[in-house]
Amino acid sequence: MLAYHFTEMPYPFLPEDAEERYGALRITLPNKYFDPKVGHELYNRYLDEHEYAEELGLEIMLNEHHQTATCTDSVIAIPAAALIRRTKRAKILLLGSPLPHRNPLRVAEEVAMLDVISGGRIISGFVRGVGSEIHPANTNPAQNRERFEEAHDLIIKAWTTHEVFHWEGKHFHFRYANPWPRPYQQPHPPIWIPGTSPDGVPWVADHQYPIATFLTPWPDAERLFNLYRARYRERGYPEPGAEKFAYLALCYTGETDALAQEEGKKLLWYLHRRRPLGFFQPHGYQPLAALARALQNTTRYTRSWEQLQADGVVICGSPKTVLTRVIEMHERLGVGHFLMMNQAGFMTAEETRRSMELFAREVYPAIRGLGGL
Repeated sequence: MLAYHFTEMPYPFLPEDAEERYGALRITLPNKYFDPKVGHELYNRYLDEHEYAEELGLEIMLNEHHQTATCTDSVIAIPAAALIRRTKRAKILLLGSPLPHRNPLRVAEEVAMLDVISGGRIISGFVRGVGSEIHPANTNPAQNRERFEEAHDLIIKAWTTHEVFHWEGKHFHFRYANPWPRPYQQPHPPIWIPGTSPDGVPWVADHQYPIATFLTPWPDAERLFNLYRARYRERGYPEPGAEKFAYLALCYTGETDALAQEEGKKLLWYLHRRRPLGFFQPHGYQPLAALARALQNTTRYTRSWEQLQADGVVICGSPKTVLTRVIEMHERLGVGHFLMMNQAGFMTAEETRRSMELFAREVYPAIRGLGGL
């Protein structure tokens, strides 16, 4: 099993009534509340922690969101480039670039360039983007999936075609497609896709890409992964191993269970943010059945601290407790990649680093060989 350090690089220093006044910390919160001097300190702190992850033997994960205080990593290629030059070994997982809202050839160029500079350490994650990305991008939510799939196809062709070609699709049109440079990894970097809804799982399995779930209760993640395995069997593919499955949880390791429970609760800052359905589930973004499930599951991010741990969304405790839960996760879900959201909200650099250290020193050696990874 490989473990990855991750934070959404939040900007939590906001008025206490910010969400009440503006409805959410995404889209409608004015950027006047972002102090560039504070942001300077935060960005460099977060980058330092990612560098420290490599020192500890962990891998690195980055993501991208837009017009939100919950994730100030708005251009994934920038921190990736900074970290590539400051690290030598760690894989850099980009999970990922929201393809429906980006120029696909620009994404192909960015990822290829990062892959070349890093000497082949990039894992390229492609995402549709959460519903709240629709408004900043000013795109049609009903076209989100088909734009994603077309952008994906164009990027793959751009990486694997070594002559100039033209592209005339439904959503993207290029007279000259000829991105420089080519990726370092041939034919292209590994591609991962998040899977949070049953509707999208078959497409991921059809391409034999690793599938990742984010903050999903274990019973739901198990159903998604079993759908993936069933699709493999339908296609006649070999049974997928642990390398095909990734799970992201809020994670905190403390010296004792009691201390971990006290300090780890700071991670709830991320889950307890308002998520207005109009922003997160814009009409047409998901099939009606998926929208109905989302409307029924309004308590997903308001479960108690204890229930979140029981669900596996939070893994928190002493090294012994965390080890037990990670092994249980592996045995139940078959995952080979543990994506650890080690920092959120007001969790300090000292707390984050201590948690990372304890995990790397006392937990990671015992799980490192799980799943053959």
